[in-house]
Amino acid sequence: MKVMVVDDEQDVQILFEQKFRRERRKGAVEFVFAFSAQDAMERLVAEGAEYYALILSDINMPGTSGLELLQDIRGKFPDVKVYMITAYDDDENYQRAMSYGASDYLTKPIDFQELKKRIFDLK
Repeated sequence: MKVMVVDDEQDVQILFEQKFRRERRKGAVEFVFAFSAQDAMERLVAEGAEYYALILSDINMPGTSGLELLQDIRGKFPDVKVYMITAYDDDENYQRAMSYGASDYLTKPIDFQELKKRIFDLK
């Protein structure tokens, strides 16, 4: 299963690689990291969005926000599952994310045990 993580904080890569160490070793999940919404869209277009089982995107990023990215993804790749992640659990962001077509909504700090359940339930 290939999962794209979109977050402007590059240390998120280390965190995901640590938390999913066993699953990565077994080949159950492969992560690709994009550090901006623009980078994510370029990869989805170039590589083909159908190769990704899931996109995990932070909402608050400089430049194009995660919510804007979600709208772009829905416009071009309506079948891709997108989970939005935010450190700010407010109803406005939740409502916007859901109305833009988010498949799920998670708050930081991420409960990685719960995230694993949600990811592997996609299969």
